[in-house]
Amino acid sequence: MAADVAGDELVRSMSSKRMSFRSSSSKRSWASSSLREAWTGQTDVFQKRGREDDEEELRWVALERLPTYDRLRKGMLKQVLDNGRVGYEEIDVTNLGVQDKKHLIESLLKVAEEDNEKLLLRFEHLSIEGDAYVGTRALPTLLNSTLNSIEVVLGLIKLLPSKKRAVKILRDVSGIVKPSRMTLLLGPPGSGKTALLQTLAGKRDKDLRESGRVSYCGHELSEFVPQRTCAYISQHDLHHGEMTVRETLDFSGRCLGVGAAYELLAELSRREKEAGIKPDPEIDAFMKATAMAGQETSLVTDYVLKILGLDICADIKVGDEMRRGISGGQKKRVTTGEMLVGPAKALFMDEISTGLDSSTTFLMVKFMRQMVHIMDVTMIISLLQPAPETFDLFDDIILLSEGQVVYQGPRENVLEFFENVGFKCPERKGVADFLQEVTSKKDQEQYWCKKNEPHRYTSVPEFVDHFHNFHIGQKLSEELGIPYDRSKAHPAALVKEKYGISNWELFNACFAREWLLMKRNSFIYIFKTTQITIMSIIAMTVFLRTKMKHGRLEDGGKYYGALFFSLINVMFNGMAELALTMIPLSLMESGIWICLTYYTIGFAPAPSRFFRQLLAFFSIHQMALSLFRFIGAIGRVQVVSVTLGTFTLLLVFVLSGFIVAKDDIEPWMIWGYYISPMMYGQNAIAINEFLDERWSAPNPDPSIPEPTVGKVLLRARGMFKEDYWYWICVGALLGFSVLFNICFIMALTFLNPLGDSKSVIVEEDDNNKSGKQSSNGQLQMRSIELSTSSAAPMFQGIDAVKNTPDNSIHRAAENAPTRTGMVLPFQPLSLAFNHVNYYVNMPAEMKSQGIEESRLQLLRDVSGAFRPGILTALVGMFVEEVMDLVELNPLRNSMVGLPGVNGLSTEQRKRLTIAVEMVANPSIIFMDEPTSGLDARAAAIVMRTVRNTVDTGRTVVCTIHQPSIDIFEAFDELLLMKRGGQVIYTGPLGHHSHKLVEYFEAIPNVSKIKDGYNPATWMLEISSHAVEAQLDVDFAEIYANSELYKKNQELIKELSMPAPGSNDLCFPTKYSQSFVTQCKACFWKQYWSYWRNPRYNAIRLLMTIVIGVIFGLIFWNKGNKTHKERDLLNLLGAMYAAVLFHGGTNTAAVQSVVAIERTVFYRERAAGMYSALPYAFAQVAVEIIYVAIQTFVYTLILYSMIGFHWRPEKFLWFYIFILMCFLYFTLYGMMVIALTPGPQIAAIVMSFFLSFWNLFSGFLIPRPVSNV
Repeated sequence: MAADVAGDELVRSMSSKRMSFRSSSSKRSWASSSLREAWTGQTDVFQKRGREDDEEELRWVALERLPTYDRLRKGMLKQVLDNGRVGYEEIDVTNLGVQDKKHLIESLLKVAEEDNEKLLLRFEHLSIEGDAYVGTRALPTLLNSTLNSIEVVLGLIKLLPSKKRAVKILRDVSGIVKPSRMTLLLGPPGSGKTALLQTLAGKRDKDLRESGRVSYCGHELSEFVPQRTCAYISQHDLHHGEMTVRETLDFSGRCLGVGAAYELLAELSRREKEAGIKPDPEIDAFMKATAMAGQETSLVTDYVLKILGLDICADIKVGDEMRRGISGGQKKRVTTGEMLVGPAKALFMDEISTGLDSSTTFLMVKFMRQMVHIMDVTMIISLLQPAPETFDLFDDIILLSEGQVVYQGPRENVLEFFENVGFKCPERKGVADFLQEVTSKKDQEQYWCKKNEPHRYTSVPEFVDHFHNFHIGQKLSEELGIPYDRSKAHPAALVKEKYGISNWELFNACFAREWLLMKRNSFIYIFKTTQITIMSIIAMTVFLRTKMKHGRLEDGGKYYGALFFSLINVMFNGMAELALTMIPLSLMESGIWICLTYYTIGFAPAPSRFFRQLLAFFSIHQMALSLFRFIGAIGRVQVVSVTLGTFTLLLVFVLSGFIVAKDDIEPWMIWGYYISPMMYGQNAIAINEFLDERWSAPNPDPSIPEPTVGKVLLRARGMFKEDYWYWICVGALLGFSVLFNICFIMALTFLNPLGDSKSVIVEEDDNNKSGKQSSNGQLQMRSIELSTSSAAPMFQGIDAVKNTPDNSIHRAAENAPTRTGMVLPFQPLSLAFNHVNYYVNMPAEMKSQGIEESRLQLLRDVSGAFRPGILTALVGMFVEEVMDLVELNPLRNSMVGLPGVNGLSTEQRKRLTIAVEMVANPSIIFMDEPTSGLDARAAAIVMRTVRNTVDTGRTVVCTIHQPSIDIFEAFDELLLMKRGGQVIYTGPLGHHSHKLVEYFEAIPNVSKIKDGYNPATWMLEISSHAVEAQLDVDFAEIYANSELYKKNQELIKELSMPAPGSNDLCFPTKYSQSFVTQCKACFWKQYWSYWRNPRYNAIRLLMTIVIGVIFGLIFWNKGNKTHKERDLLNLLGAMYAAVLFHGGTNTAAVQSVVAIERTVFYRERAAGMYSALPYAFAQVAVEIIYVAIQTFVYTLILYSMIGFHWRPEKFLWFYIFILMCFLYFTLYGMMVIALTPGPQIAAIVMSFFLSFWNLFSGFLIPRPVSNV
């Protein structure tokens, strides 16, 4: 009964909401007039029967008579009929065409059916802390990594306490986030914003300790599935570069499902039919189309593309660091869209505006506000530099600082609170910027408003105490004190199922994506198939059947070599393969190999033997694929996975029964033989060959108790001798494949991504080099980095303004000439350009849409001039000086790391990028979005640095996306371009941007700027394409006919002529430093890079020791046993495997390191820092050092355990031979990754030549008996 009542209430809620859009719209202040027009343009959203058109009425009656299943898939859509009239036609909502989708999207601005039931979020006394290393111990050097590992082991047995310190991330925070109110989360870097959002979304790192309570509608996180109820949108953009924007969102929407929309719509349709209600046809069709789960393409995707402004790049590939794709701002919107296409009822967005201009950010947040108000969504958005107009869209504010909530409540009361404390936001200062600076010790004083009292620094705990006594804080405490009535929770509000669609539909979605990726990477598979074909041709010529005698004992060696080489080739191919979609390709590759080699080599001619070998190789290939998938899931990063993969490959081959015979394996190691999958593969193909009739000649050697030659050859290598073992071996291979796939799934399910160890860098005081501790025993840290496995650093540290106590950019600029270290010798230069046009090849995606032009024009007649001492917005110095200016001193010993994985945060990385270019002391500096990804304080720091640079006489040009008033008015001149690459303004800004404002306000019908409004935002709004169309003007044409344009042309002409007495601009050499200096600099850079890369070098050294010990155990003391031919073959096998497989490990492992370094090398070489030769010399030199140490350890273990003769010259020659082999394997891996576009092609090329070298190494087939 309770369930029935709940279901009835659910339907009533849905029905009433669907019927009350018209009335509710009048009660809420919607931000968009177009939205109001879209909904109020109808006389009523739902109308009683009474159509003017009888034919349309009949169509609707016929639709209602359909069974429920069919009725929910049919709708009515306005179309042009055959007779030319406009009327409603019946459509299938599961198969809408492109034009139908476009019509619906343009007709509606809201997904009407998504009834996100209200979610009230409460967090009470929430504290989060983690353990982290402090100081230089936090750096991931080889020494530190070794000490940390030893410490962990000793800590497990309670012999050594951990050296990690407890770090507070959030400190006793409490609050309420209400539905239908959009909340802005603000706070300086390191305040714990990301940690709070992840915790509320149920995605907290498991390594962190949490106390307190988080509840949704009174329900704990353990009572439902928070990952489905809410969505966390990361600040990092991780996508498949080969997929288009539309495909990315379609896949996300397909997997996330539609929630309870279909069930609600079915019941609602029944209620409407009973009540005689006819819904609006377009709304009805839209609701039905978006309620269908599991569709490959969804109308919701088109809708989200539209409202996020991604429809212009919907069919363009996302791209990555090696593929050209969409812009960084568009990638950020794709990340947001991935979650918006799902049915989540609570959204937590972490810095979603990075890389977006202020206008785009405003439109996105404006849509979010409509969604929150209309659909009762619970939403928290973290922004770095929200413009004033964007800030005003929010209902509530949460201000974090030092892990504590300084303020939470209505936006309208936040300034009142700080004025009560004694701080006031100045005019022409963004409130968001003020809030992020007022808690900083260095920035606080400028906002002190109690002039009759001296300023005293107000700490964060004091702000928190003030808030608790403020009326908003008291009201919040009262609400938290009243327990939430769980009976008010809507039955559909909290999701209990883990996935949005069935497992079969999830499999279909993932399979479709993998198939799509295969088609996009078709070159890889064509290349790989070609490689297999070439390798099979080489194999069949080396083992040509005319030279392959059979039936005698002495003939068996070459057949063993041919079989084993085929086995190795299949296994190496498995390393380069992808996931489950490889089964058809695996069968094809095995078929190509067998078809080309089986009869040309001269294996057993019976057709049954042919197909049995095909089955065996297919089973081996499937086992290899599943094995390496499992290893990749365990390793999780390329370096670890590749090292583990080659190590596993080595073990399964050494214990397969070919390199060392079964009877020669030590009894205590025989278990390794039986668990080696390759043992079963080797036995299957050997049994299939040597039990054929042509090997049934009588045994000529009476000392071996076997009747036939074939069984003698099997016995010699310890193989099984009965035919039924073939089927057992094939079954075992397929069993291993299933087992490894199960383990692969479990690894993906239970293992988290590898993250950097928790690390804290403490800014050491000059007088006291040790970290100070507070009374509660917690470290007081000024610069903190705490990396997690699932997010970027939660702690990010800028905490000081070094230039001036006043945070004003202009005041800092006035003080700039008095600074020392700024004025280095340089030549002031101007730059003039006139009528510049720029074209690129037309993208294939645009050609497919019917565009016939072969080239796309990006710039059209762009003219301008950049002068020394003038800071131009396009919308150095000593190292210590630059680090001080950009506030990098607290991070001087921090690891840069990889974006989104470890190391510096986004804003710290941005400041470092700027500093790297400035230390070169250039005369002209171009900065592309220097403040993108920075919060207001960090942006102010960067702009002060830029302003100081300009004041030294340098020419600086910047592109800016989201400038605040302070930042925008720090510029002297502006070059403004519109979409299409045309200039619409070039000239001075003037005081308070008055010259820019006067220019545009002089254009007829252009709206005037409001008092206190950001001129940068106003400028973008009034110059948009929509405004141009509305006013019927072309701003580019107006500028081209203006007096300002004529003045600029005169300036360009003046600057284009060399000044009298000036010398031609020339440089004696291409690079600023000599070849030797470049080599030294690159070497030390590579030295530190390798020393701080334990995942590569520590694992390489560890694997060397492990492999050496395992080989030593397998071939224990066999160096003195050379009495029989088999003993000699075992020793040769030991040397062969020791060199080939461990060398292959080096080849594979070095590729990921070089691939990461390569992207940095491209940027630094383009900047003219050094040439390619010093870089290559440095990387090779560092590799030689590590390979020499690796080889010495390996040689010492191997030489002593195998029991070779201890003579210095023999040991030295053994070391030199191993060293040379390891070096050429390593250098080969570096060469392959440098010559290929990506790691996939590199892996294929690597496996080809490793197989080639393996074939001609002299072990599989001795040179005297080969066909060479």
